Amino acid sequence: MAAWVLPGVLSILGAAQFFALFPQYFDSNLTTVKQILDSAGWTERGLTPWMLIGIQVVQGILISPLINGFFTFGEEFGWRGYLLQKLMPLGSRKAVLLSGIIWGVWHWPVIAMGHNYGLNYPGAPWLGMLMMVWFTIVIGVFLSWVTLRGGSVWPAVIGHAAINGIAGLGSLFVKSTPNPLIGPLPVGIIGSIGFALAAGWILASRNGLKSVVEIPPAEPVSSETVL
Repeated sequence: MAAWVLPGVLSILGAAQFFALFPQYFDSNLTTVKQILDSAGWTERGLTPWMLIGIQVVQGILISPLINGFFTFGEEFGWRGYLLQKLMPLGSRKAVLLSGIIWGVWHWPVIAMGHNYGLNYPGAPWLGMLMMVWFTIVIGVFLSWVTLRGGSVWPAVIGHAAINGIAGLGSLFVKSTPNPLIGPLPVGIIGSIGFALAAGWILASRNGLKSVVEIPPAEPVSSETVL
């Protein structure tokens, strides 16, 4: 349930914090949403911008983890199901942080091509590449936590799918062109504040990254073993 619901809560928290700090970018008239409704002919049918926002939130939190999970399984099987387990002998905190760094660096080629941040921001694409590492670290801590505490990679699959389904919500409230490295999406430093706070709590918690699955040591194989 934490993997299913918390990504939406943490994403909304980050977007709210961004607009609180930078109110000049908040579109109280929901111009973008109105244009979407008008172009699709939904305004004439009585669908209001705030109704669409509500539908997006419900869909992003409740439905997207099921649909997006088909696409996030492969990535989570590799990062949390395989790599994290291989790094665990280093210690859980080191393993989680290192896997987050590797995950971020793995995104560098597409960030350099403009994915997530575009190319029209100061310091592009290098600052975007560094920001992606920050993002993958903080959400990597969360996804590692649900993996280790759940004793399975499936909570991470659900959590990753939930993030993908709700992360773009803040863009519906934007006017003008804010720096994508800052927010309101979770890939920005302010937009990621919810995940950063969760990651800080998990890392500071004594048993936050303790796995519930104890793997017994392998028994030595003798020459008398019958195959």
